[in-house]
Amino acid sequence: MKVYNKLGNGFQEVIYQRALAIEMRKAELEFRREFEMDIHYDDEVIGTRRVDFLVEEKVMVEIKALAEMDSSHPAQAINYLEAYNLEIALLINFGAKSLQFKRFINSKFRNRLVNEIK
Repeated sequence: MKVYNKLGNGFQEVIYQRALAIEMRKAELEFRREFEMDIHYDDEVIGTRRVDFLVEEKVMVEIKALAEMDSSHPAQAINYLEAYNLEIALLINFGAKSLQFKRFINSKFRNRLVNEIK
């Protein structure tokens, strides 16, 4: 990824967020940064969480700047994906010696996304 190639690892998360925002603007992607979203339980709002980026109203991007991720980080991405009823989540870690990323697809949208790719 361009941001990692230019900056490498070792910066705080906010630096990568700012650089990624620049790249998304260049690519003319619609996005919101640090977007606060409601979390529902039985149709009631029980709290809010902020996603690092919401891209094109479909893709949640969660940025990390950690030397090593643990199992809680993918779990967080999956929980947000389902709680926000979004199609795709990207978990990107800029803090490791090489760029780490993982894509998660909400099972509610899996069939539609597969058909769009064909």
